[in-house]
Amino acid sequence: EASTKAAIHDGAALVRAAIEQAQVQGADASSADYDAQVKQAKAQQAATRTGAYKHLMTGVSYMIPFVVAGGLLIAISFAIGGINVFEDANAGTLGWTLFQIGAKAGFTLMVPVLAGYIAYSIADRPGIAPGMIGGMIASTIGSGFLGGIAAGFLAGYSVKWMSDHIRLPRTLDGLKPVLILPLLGTLIVGLLMYFVVGEPVAVALASITAWLKGMQGGSAIFLGLLLGAMMAFDMGGPVNKSAYAFATGLIVSGVYAPMAAVMAAGMTPPLGLALATLLFKNRFSLDEREAGGATAVLGISFITEGAIPYAAKDPLRVIPALMIGSAVTGALSMVFGCELRVPHGGVFVLPIPNAVTNLGPYLLAIVIGTVVTAGALFFLKRPVNAPAKLKLVGA
Repeated sequence: EASTKAAIHDGAALVRAAIEQAQVQGADASSADYDAQVKQAKAQQAATRTGAYKHLMTGVSYMIPFVVAGGLLIAISFAIGGINVFEDANAGTLGWTLFQIGAKAGFTLMVPVLAGYIAYSIADRPGIAPGMIGGMIASTIGSGFLGGIAAGFLAGYSVKWMSDHIRLPRTLDGLKPVLILPLLGTLIVGLLMYFVVGEPVAVALASITAWLKGMQGGSAIFLGLLLGAMMAFDMGGPVNKSAYAFATGLIVSGVYAPMAAVMAAGMTPPLGLALATLLFKNRFSLDEREAGGATAVLGISFITEGAIPYAAKDPLRVIPALMIGSAVTGALSMVFGCELRVPHGGVFVLPIPNAVTNLGPYLLAIVIGTVVTAGALFFLKRPVNAPAKLKLVGA
C-alpha cells in the first residue's frame, strides 16, 4: 500500500520498491510454499478415503513401522554376520540377535497389526483384539497378509454389527466394549479363520508367491509396468496405495522384487520433474522451476506426492508423462532382478548392505526412469508463455 502523494512525487521509486518487496500470491507452487502444497494435497487425498479402502489404508499405515523396523534390522544383521546369520551356528552373536528381533519379533507382528487396525478403523477399540488375534491365526496357518486383511474385515464388521444390535441393561452396558464384544468377536473370527477362510486364502497366497518368485521375461516386465504405472497414476491416492500395499504385504512372504519396483517407480515422478525443470525451462513457470530443488529432495526420499503440485496444474499432460517413466522404471527393476527388503526410505536405505539386491542395476533403473520421465514431459507439455517484463522509464 502507498499514498497518492508518494506516487505523484516519486513514482519510479515507488514502482522499484513494489517490485523488490513483492510477495507471490495465490496457489502457484514456489520454493516458499511448495511443502505446504504437498501436505495439503496429501491431506485432501486422506479426506477422500471412504469405506473399505479407508479401513485397509488405516491397517497398512499402522503396519508400515513394523515392516520398516523389522526389515532394516534384518538387513543390518546380514551386513554384520553374512547371509547365513540366522543359522543356529551363529546363535548368540550380535547379527543373529538382530535377525531374531527383526524377523521373529518385528515381522511376526506385521500381519496381526494390519488386521487389528483394519478392525479398529471399522469398530473402534472393541475390534482391536479380535482383529489382532485373527491376524495372528492368519500368520500361523500360512495365509499371510491376505488372511490378515480378511481377518481384519471379518473382525471389524462382526464387532460393529454386534455393537449396533446387542442391547444390555444400563448396569451391564459397560461390559460390552471390554468383555462381550472382544470375546464374541474373537470367537467368530477365530472359528471362521480356522474352518472357512484360512485354508483357501493360504492356498491362494502360496500360488501367488510361487508365481511371483518364478516370474521371468514377459511376466516380470508386465508386473513391473503395471506396478510402476499405478504408482504414478494418482501419487498417493487409492491406485498408488494399492500398489504399495500389495508390495509391502509380499515382504512378509519373502517376495521382495515388487517392493523394489514400487519404490523405484515412486521416486521417478518427482525426480523426473526436477530434472525437466533444469533441462526444459520453457515448459515450466518460474515458480515451478524454483521448486525443482525441493521436488528432487522429495523424490530421493520416496515421497511421490512431491509431483502433485505440477500434476494438478496440467494433469492431462503431466500424469501420462509420469506414468511412462514410472512404468519403465518398474519394468527395468523387475527385469534386472532387483529386490528390496525394506518398504521405504528412498536412497537413504540403499547404502545398507543386503537391503537391496543388485544395487547397481537398481540405481540404473531409477536413473533411466528419471530421464524417460523428463523426456516425456518435454514432448507432452507445452511451452509456457514468457510473462511481459516491466520497464522503468526515466528511473
